[in-house]
Amino acid sequence: MRITVAKWNSADRPVYIASAFVVLILAVGTIYTLVAQGTATLLSPSYLMQQLQIGSFLGVVAAGMMIVILIGHIDLSVPWTLTTAAMLATAVGGPWAILLGLSLGAVVGLVNGVGVAYLRLPSMIFTLAVNAVLQGSMVAMTGGTSPQSQATELMRFLGAGTLMGIPVALLVWTLVSVCVSTVLTRTPFGRSLYIVGNSEAAAYLSGIPNKRVIVVSFILCGLLTALAGLMLAGYSAKAYQGMGDLYALPAIAAVVIGGANILGGSGKYRGTVAGVLVVVFLNSVLSIMQMSEAIRQIVYGFVILTMLLVYRRKA
Repeated sequence: MRITVAKWNSADRPVYIASAFVVLILAVGTIYTLVAQGTATLLSPSYLMQQLQIGSFLGVVAAGMMIVILIGHIDLSVPWTLTTAAMLATAVGGPWAILLGLSLGAVVGLVNGVGVAYLRLPSMIFTLAVNAVLQGSMVAMTGGTSPQSQATELMRFLGAGTLMGIPVALLVWTLVSVCVSTVLTRTPFGRSLYIVGNSEAAAYLSGIPNKRVIVVSFILCGLLTALAGLMLAGYSAKAYQGMGDLYALPAIAAVVIGGANILGGSGKYRGTVAGVLVVVFLNSVLSIMQMSEAIRQIVYGFVILTMLLVYRRKA
């Protein structure tokens, strides 16, 4: 019985640490606003709901990134997959906008998956090259300027709408979280992700179709990235150049902060959720403190490194 409890605590340790750090960030931010402004702004329901809405975009991207990281790979095409999906969707408009954006994400994911699984190219290099192709294509298509087209009503509803006072973006992230968590914990495909991430050779000998698992993983990542792009375009009321540049590294950071092994094979989705909250609230508090961008980057990097060192996996 003691052994079982120890293992359970060890597996959930990053989740606890990330959650505790969220509380610490909010506490520090609250003390600062009380001293500087005389009000506990960070504890207001409106502030928390706003941050959760903003974090929903990163949360959806991080969900897709985690799937790829679990198999021991990484997707660096996220920035321009997100941007391209949003720009094409807003340019086309109408009832086909959402479908076009999601299809673009799926196609990019398919290309990434085929390149990594069948051509055996390093995922970091291949997806970075795909990102460059997407960026060049959009710059050539738009002349380097942001398109004048606007987000559709459905996109605005997904990104900026509310239902009974709850941001729709947060509801979408919640739905995505339930689906991803269910897939990871209750389906053969989810178990295959962990096995492939631990050892592709062992997975192959166990009868798992490695290449198919890798391709599907990248497709899911592309779909979720495109979905986040459509939501973000709706939140901003339009798409713009470089709108996805701020999401790749924070998404990777959120997954790793949440306890997933960057080399694949281990990690829990609720840890990724906690990691997203750490990233979102940390950025928010640093912004409230009006720190310079240089200081914010130093603090941001220091916190990530510290947390990784605290709960690095060791027997």
